[in-house]
Amino acid sequence: MKEYLGPQDVAFLRMESKRTPMHVGALLVFQLPEDAPPDFLRKLLVRMREQPFMPPPFDHRLAQTRLGRIAPHWEAVDCDMDYHVRHSALPYPGGERELGAAVERFHSRPLDLTRPVWEATLIEGLENRRFAFYFKAHHCAIDGVAAMKLVRNWLSEDPTDLSGPGLPKPLDRAAPLPDAPAGLLQRVLKGARGNAKAARELVKTFYALGRGGKESVLRAAATTPRTLFNVPVSQQRRLGTQLLDLARIKTITEATGTTVNDVALAIVAGAVRRYLLEMDALPAESLTASIPIGLPRSDGRPGNAVTGFVCPLATDLDEPLERLRHIARITDRTKKQMLAMSSSALEQFALLGMSPLLLGQMTGVLAKLPPFFNFVVSNVVASKAPLYLCGARLEAMYPISFLFDGYAINVTLIGYVDKVAVGFIGCRDAIPHLQRLAVYTGEALLELEKAVAQDTHKPKPAPRKRAARRRRESKT
Repeated sequence: MKEYLGPQDVAFLRMESKRTPMHVGALLVFQLPEDAPPDFLRKLLVRMREQPFMPPPFDHRLAQTRLGRIAPHWEAVDCDMDYHVRHSALPYPGGERELGAAVERFHSRPLDLTRPVWEATLIEGLENRRFAFYFKAHHCAIDGVAAMKLVRNWLSEDPTDLSGPGLPKPLDRAAPLPDAPAGLLQRVLKGARGNAKAARELVKTFYALGRGGKESVLRAAATTPRTLFNVPVSQQRRLGTQLLDLARIKTITEATGTTVNDVALAIVAGAVRRYLLEMDALPAESLTASIPIGLPRSDGRPGNAVTGFVCPLATDLDEPLERLRHIARITDRTKKQMLAMSSSALEQFALLGMSPLLLGQMTGVLAKLPPFFNFVVSNVVASKAPLYLCGARLEAMYPISFLFDGYAINVTLIGYVDKVAVGFIGCRDAIPHLQRLAVYTGEALLELEKAVAQDTHKPKPAPRKRAARRRRESKT
């Protein structure tokens, strides 16, 4: 029985090219245990190669048959762990620059799709008794939320747990696509009934999303300005990273009645605005971002379960607090509208949004089309508690996403303990000085804090006028 890829998974597979590899990745930085022996990393590497730690479908490969090219599905294969788990060392002094340069090279190389679609690299030589672990997997097999759960399963909250990554619990597999004609007909008829109902929901949702005037997300997508981010991409990537204090972000959310996601979007918007101003390339119209929303998967099946919407980032506004409030109004209303939809309607909504990107990428005209958004901003949570790998404490986890033609940067944020790690991935040839964008997120956070403090200390509207009005009303 064959297990076929879902529609979203196939879309990410079809968008694969040498210039636009469709894998997602993560960079994990660890502090060696105080009592770590000199051969700690060698033993960890041996253990990871000897003990399978990847769940389905990463113990499979994409079928290399004619049918597999037409209708992609997974086939079992022996996983060569010596190939998939690699070792690298940084040149002296082993700082952040050397680590970033190594990861940029790793992430620029496409995966070999004739093998299981993942690779991992253990990186030694990082200064201050640290080491790193880089992992990447194809987006056709996993989405960002599932990837975070996968990485989380390798780690422990117990610093004395020395077991390390081991054989994972097998995932509940969804029922494979039936080969029998009767079963296939039953599946098609059931899907048709669900799709008809979902189509009616979509009509209502599109009507709701089209309302709101300048705050309409459909209007924002249709009027997205072209920027220096919306250009063809080359194969080579550049990475920018920054750590932000979660407590500072939460202080802003409490003072403004917004969410951590809203503040994160406002911070990214502020950083992008400053970057484009310095490049003398800020459009008069607001930039927009595609905001993915993870969906629950009751079937336990691997692959993608995600939808999203286009959000204006208010980069045309000077005031950071006004920008935050503008973003919060839109995200609050839009998420409520979308999450009221059924899972079938949400899946159709996601496929409808991906269709022009898929067709444009496959035909080579995507970069020539008007942009539907300027870049993607994702936000996930890794853990609120410190995590360990064989006693080595995880210091930070940096997300690294993918690019496609016409969209030369991608932003992902990961919450871990008391920090938010920001990861910018950009086309090396299209986006100069990418690390500035990451640095500017820290300065955008400070700018937002100052704006909130000033607003808090502003004199409130004079209550005496309201009291005078009440006295006049009482006399009448």
